[in-house]
Amino acid sequence: MEHTVHPRAGWLRSPAPLLTALAAVLGLLVAAAAPAGAARTSLVPLPDGLRPEGITAGPGDTYYVGSLADGRIVTGDLSRRTSRVLLPGAEGRQIRGLDRDDRTGLVWAAGNVGSVAHVWAVDSRTGRVASDTVVPGGVFLNDLVVTRDAVWVTDSRVDRLTVIALGRHAQPTGAAAAFLPLRGAWPAGDGVANNANGIRQLSDGSAVLNNSRVGGLWRVDPRTGVTTSIPVRGGPAITGGDGLELSGRTLYNVRGTGQAEVSVVRLEQSRHGWSARYQRTLTDASLDVPSTAVLVGGTLWAVNARFGVANPDTAPYWITPLRAHRG
Repeated sequence: MEHTVHPRAGWLRSPAPLLTALAAVLGLLVAAAAPAGAARTSLVPLPDGLRPEGITAGPGDTYYVGSLADGRIVTGDLSRRTSRVLLPGAEGRQIRGLDRDDRTGLVWAAGNVGSVAHVWAVDSRTGRVASDTVVPGGVFLNDLVVTRDAVWVTDSRVDRLTVIALGRHAQPTGAAAAFLPLRGAWPAGDGVANNANGIRQLSDGSAVLNNSRVGGLWRVDPRTGVTTSIPVRGGPAITGGDGLELSGRTLYNVRGTGQAEVSVVRLEQSRHGWSARYQRTLTDASLDVPSTAVLVGGTLWAVNARFGVANPDTAPYWITPLRAHRG
């Protein structure tokens, strides 16, 4: 779509640098004709130096964004353009993928503390860490999705899904992580470049992944790990994929590496398997290496990771709204 907890002092500095930067971006938007997908909604400022990666939302306009800088989770209101710390940062911690489970109000987060991979469940109201699962052999836990009975997590450097079982009423069980090796047509990674990245669950219970290294969309059988390619008709090649967002049969593939856009495809299922049809591309002048996105109220809200920006620990960051539906 990358928990001993003590606050990181001083993260809430004067908003002046951020507001200046955002004003410049907004000026570009006003001066130029609105590109395809631009929404009539303001950018949402995030704390300077946050180094955001993952985003999730609910209920309503409430959002949650994780930090690569110190593993903070910030929350706020998209319509009011607010933010506050939900989970304070901790030394050596990084958080990448996020997914909120509406059944429990838990925000599930994938990341690491130093070189040790973790999956956390965080209470979206209080910031309490409800569970912390260490993932043996995990190298680069990236994105995740909460299903009916488990949390599935991609590892961009290891060709497997990490599976965290859920108990009664979708609560964490405290059980050890299980693993589902990716087999079949899955393009084996080299352990260096990012491979599996975004993940969502299809209507038949299988997983859909993208691949940052070779591109494309991929279906994974959750029982066997057998992976098949999902052919996409029309449009540009599905390359540079990061986060995925799924609404019904519409799949949003965030492409931050070199593209700064979101590819929208329509998924189709037949007796021959899954395929997809390109629909359109969403873009906006304010996108700067978008990493993940979440759909709220007909708007796709994309986090700008700004990988490669000068001075990332003090740089401004923001969320860009994109009109998800034609109109």
